[in-house]
Amino acid sequence: MKEKKPGIRKRYIIEAAVLLFLLIWAVWSEIPFTGRISLDSPKVDGTLVKLVLITDLHSCYYGKNQSSLIRLVEKENPDIVIMSGDIFDDNKSDENAQIAVNLLAGKYPCYYVTGNHEFWSGHVPEIKDYLKNAGVHVLAGDCETINVNGCELDICGVDDPAGMRSKEWRKQLKKAYGGTDPSHVKILASHRPERVGEYEKYDFDLILSGHAHAGQMRIPFINRGIWAPSQGFLPKYTSGAYELSNGSTLVVSRGLARESTPIPRYFNHPEIVSIEIK
Repeated sequence: MKEKKPGIRKRYIIEAAVLLFLLIWAVWSEIPFTGRISLDSPKVDGTLVKLVLITDLHSCYYGKNQSSLIRLVEKENPDIVIMSGDIFDDNKSDENAQIAVNLLAGKYPCYYVTGNHEFWSGHVPEIKDYLKNAGVHVLAGDCETINVNGCELDICGVDDPAGMRSKEWRKQLKKAYGGTDPSHVKILASHRPERVGEYEKYDFDLILSGHAHAGQMRIPFINRGIWAPSQGFLPKYTSGAYELSNGSTLVVSRGLARESTPIPRYFNHPEIVSIEIK
């Protein structure tokens, strides 16, 4: 037998090392973490309000009884949990989403708006009924006021536009804003981050979105995603806080989708977002 040349052996070693690195990085990138954002608002009047934003769970598995996800939320000890769409999926079983919803709603005030995959499932009425029975506040062009630590918050929400015409979606947005009070902290839950032009027509203090999955595969060091639905390549609104032209703050979660998505989350941990308003 001919002995392999040293150069060929070296190439095999390099190729194997690269593959091993990519595999390890893919596994590491699937570990969830907590993004933290702090916002200042004179409306809070010296108190502290903490929200946790959960999006794009897609009924994915986070341990027995969704334990790793629940631990992340419990560690933040939030006053409110906002679920901004795609908690359920159109292809996966509802079981993991239901477990998470039941555990969270049993401990925190929870607010929910639909995402596109929930509409694609064809079961939005059943999903909404399930959530309401679990104690979740389901918002669809609605605004509800809650007092947290002496601070008045208006929690508004709109359905995902996948379930209606754009004109109807804009009517929902206008109706939701119509229920707000100028002296309250005005919060909008809306699945789509890219509809900035519509959000800027209203002076919400905070807009909470998901949908983009942070661009799925992110470019290290420059913190940009490769591609996001409705935004295309090198999307603008994918992860973190963005100040809009009208002074509103848009917060976009990277979401929690893992096994529901065929493309791995390279350089892109799934996340919940903890938001302090102070």
